[in-house]
Amino acid sequence: MNPDLDPDLDLALQRVIRAPRAAVWSAWTDPSRFEQWWVPAPTLCRVDRLDVRPGGALVTRLSDDGVTFAPHLDACFLVVDELERIVFTNAIDSAWRPTNPSPVPMTAEITLSDHPDGTDYRVIVRHGDPADRDHHEKLGFADGWGSVTEQLARVAERQG
Repeated sequence: MNPDLDPDLDLALQRVIRAPRAAVWSAWTDPSRFEQWWVPAPTLCRVDRLDVRPGGALVTRLSDDGVTFAPHLDACFLVVDELERIVFTNAIDSAWRPTNPSPVPMTAEITLSDHPDGTDYRVIVRHGDPADRDHHEKLGFADGWGSVTEQLARVAERQG
Protein backbone atom coordinates (compact mmCIF):
# COMPACT_ATOMS: atom_id res chain seq x y z
CA MET A 1 0.00 0.00 0.00
CA ASN A 2 1.31 3.43 -0.95
CA PRO A 3 1.37 5.69 2.14
CA ASP A 4 0.69 8.72 -0.11
CA LEU A 5 -2.56 7.19 -1.37
CA ASP A 6 -5.79 8.46 0.16
CA PRO A 7 -8.44 5.86 -0.80
CA ASP A 8 -11.21 8.46 -0.43
CA LEU A 9 -9.60 10.89 -2.87
CA ASP A 10 -7.13 9.01 -5.07
CA LEU A 11 -7.08 6.42 -7.83
CA ALA A 12 -3.93 4.45 -8.55
CA LEU A 13 -2.38 2.16 -11.09
CA GLN A 14 0.86 0.17 -11.06
CA ARG A 15 2.56 -1.87 -13.74
CA VAL A 16 5.98 -3.25 -14.59
CA ILE A 17 7.02 -2.11 -18.06
CA ARG A 18 9.64 -4.35 -19.65
CA ALA A 19 11.84 -1.47 -20.76
CA PRO A 20 14.44 0.73 -19.09
CA ARG A 21 13.30 3.92 -17.37
CA ALA A 22 14.92 6.00 -20.13
CA ALA A 23 12.58 4.43 -22.72
CA VAL A 24 9.51 5.07 -20.56
CA TRP A 25 10.69 8.62 -19.90
CA SER A 26 11.18 9.20 -23.62
CA ALA A 27 7.63 8.00 -24.29
CA TRP A 28 6.45 10.65 -21.83
CA THR A 29 8.66 13.49 -23.09
CA ASP A 30 8.93 13.03 -26.89
CA PRO A 31 5.78 14.38 -28.58
CA SER A 32 5.91 11.85 -31.44
CA ARG A 33 6.02 8.97 -28.96
CA PHE A 34 3.51 10.56 -26.57
CA GLU A 35 0.94 10.78 -29.38
CA GLN A 36 1.19 7.01 -29.88
CA TRP A 37 -0.14 6.11 -26.44
CA TRP A 38 -1.81 9.03 -24.62
CA VAL A 39 -5.44 8.28 -25.54
CA PRO A 40 -7.13 4.87 -25.82
CA ALA A 41 -6.96 3.44 -29.36
CA PRO A 42 -8.48 3.76 -31.87
CA THR A 43 -8.84 7.44 -30.91
CA LEU A 44 -5.88 9.48 -32.18
CA CYS A 45 -3.91 12.06 -30.22
CA ARG A 46 -2.22 15.20 -31.45
CA VAL A 47 0.22 17.04 -29.19
CA ASP A 48 0.00 20.81 -29.43
CA ARG A 49 2.45 21.46 -26.58
CA LEU A 50 4.59 19.13 -24.49
CA ASP A 51 6.99 21.22 -22.47
CA VAL A 52 8.06 18.77 -19.76
CA ARG A 53 9.41 21.09 -17.06
CA PRO A 54 7.85 22.67 -13.98
CA GLY A 55 5.36 25.24 -15.26
CA GLY A 56 5.47 23.75 -18.77
CA ALA A 57 2.43 23.02 -20.89
CA LEU A 58 0.70 19.73 -21.69
CA VAL A 59 -1.86 20.42 -24.41
CA THR A 60 -3.41 17.66 -26.51
CA ARG A 61 -6.28 17.17 -28.93
CA LEU A 62 -8.02 13.97 -29.93
CA SER A 63 -9.84 12.61 -32.96
CA ASP A 64 -12.13 9.69 -33.49
CA ASP A 65 -12.15 10.05 -37.28
CA GLY A 66 -8.50 10.98 -37.89
CA VAL A 67 -9.54 14.27 -39.51
CA THR A 68 -11.18 16.52 -36.93
CA PHE A 69 -9.21 17.05 -33.72
CA ALA A 70 -11.03 18.43 -30.67
CA PRO A 71 -9.46 19.81 -27.49
CA HIS A 72 -8.64 17.09 -24.98
CA LEU A 73 -6.30 18.28 -22.25
CA ASP A 74 -4.90 21.69 -21.35
CA ALA A 75 -2.69 21.13 -18.31
CA CYS A 76 0.43 22.29 -16.53
CA PHE A 77 3.42 20.32 -15.29
CA LEU A 78 4.11 20.95 -11.61
CA VAL A 79 7.10 18.70 -10.88
CA VAL A 80 9.57 17.08 -13.26
CA ASP A 81 12.38 14.97 -11.80
CA GLU A 82 14.19 13.52 -14.81
CA LEU A 83 13.77 9.74 -15.20
CA GLU A 84 11.93 9.57 -11.84
CA ARG A 85 8.74 11.60 -11.53
CA ILE A 86 6.26 13.74 -13.45
CA VAL A 87 3.38 15.60 -11.79
CA PHE A 88 0.79 17.53 -13.80
CA THR A 89 -2.62 19.02 -13.17
CA ASN A 90 -5.56 20.02 -15.31
CA ALA A 91 -6.78 22.40 -12.56
CA ILE A 92 -4.32 24.95 -13.99
CA ASP A 93 -4.13 25.32 -17.75
CA SER A 94 -1.06 25.87 -19.92
CA ALA A 95 -1.35 29.64 -19.42
CA TRP A 96 -1.33 29.11 -15.62
CA ARG A 97 -4.98 30.08 -15.30
CA PRO A 98 -7.23 28.23 -12.86
CA THR A 99 -9.75 26.07 -14.70
CA ASN A 100 -12.80 23.96 -14.05
CA PRO A 101 -11.90 21.05 -16.34
CA SER A 102 -14.24 18.37 -17.56
CA PRO A 103 -14.85 15.68 -16.54
CA VAL A 104 -12.95 16.22 -13.25
CA PRO A 105 -10.11 18.33 -11.91
CA MET A 106 -7.15 16.17 -10.95
CA THR A 107 -3.45 16.07 -10.27
CA ALA A 108 -1.56 13.06 -11.61
CA GLU A 109 1.76 11.85 -10.25
CA ILE A 110 3.74 9.39 -12.34
CA THR A 111 6.77 7.71 -10.78
CA LEU A 112 9.37 5.51 -12.42
CA SER A 113 11.81 3.28 -10.58
CA ASP A 114 14.08 0.43 -11.50
CA HIS A 115 12.65 -3.08 -11.43
CA PRO A 116 14.49 -6.33 -12.22
CA ASP A 117 12.25 -6.70 -15.30
CA GLY A 118 12.44 -3.07 -16.43
CA THR A 119 10.56 -0.14 -14.92
CA ASP A 120 8.12 -0.02 -12.02
CA TYR A 121 5.53 2.46 -13.34
CA ARG A 122 3.11 3.97 -10.83
CA VAL A 123 0.34 6.49 -11.21
CA ILE A 124 -1.63 8.26 -8.50
CA VAL A 125 -4.45 10.52 -9.66
CA ARG A 126 -5.52 12.86 -6.88
CA HIS A 127 -8.93 14.50 -6.64
CA GLY A 128 -10.18 17.36 -4.49
CA ASP A 129 -13.15 15.54 -3.05
CA PRO A 130 -14.65 12.05 -2.89
CA ALA A 131 -17.37 12.92 -5.42
CA ASP A 132 -14.79 13.77 -8.11
CA ARG A 133 -12.82 10.62 -7.30
CA ASP A 134 -15.95 8.47 -7.53
CA HIS A 135 -17.03 10.17 -10.76
CA HIS A 136 -13.62 9.56 -12.33
CA GLU A 137 -13.73 5.92 -11.26
CA LYS A 138 -17.25 5.48 -12.72
CA LEU A 139 -16.16 7.08 -15.98
CA GLY A 140 -13.71 4.20 -16.38
CA PHE A 141 -10.44 5.27 -14.77
CA ALA A 142 -9.18 1.67 -14.53
CA ASP A 143 -9.98 0.84 -18.15
CA GLY A 144 -8.89 4.19 -19.59
CA TRP A 145 -5.65 4.67 -17.70
CA GLY A 146 -5.04 0.93 -17.88
CA SER A 147 -5.34 0.85 -21.68
CA VAL A 148 -3.09 3.87 -22.21
CA THR A 149 -0.53 2.37 -19.82
CA GLU A 150 -0.60 -0.79 -21.96
CA GLN A 151 -0.05 1.38 -25.04
CA LEU A 152 2.77 3.24 -23.24
CA ALA A 153 4.39 -0.10 -22.42
CA ARG A 154 4.29 -1.15 -26.09
CA VAL A 155 5.90 2.15 -27.20
CA ALA A 156 8.62 1.95 -24.53
CA GLU A 157 9.29 -1.75 -25.06
CA ARG A 158 9.76 -1.19 -28.82
CA GLN A 159 12.27 1.57 -28.08
CA GLY A 160 13.96 -0.07 -25.08
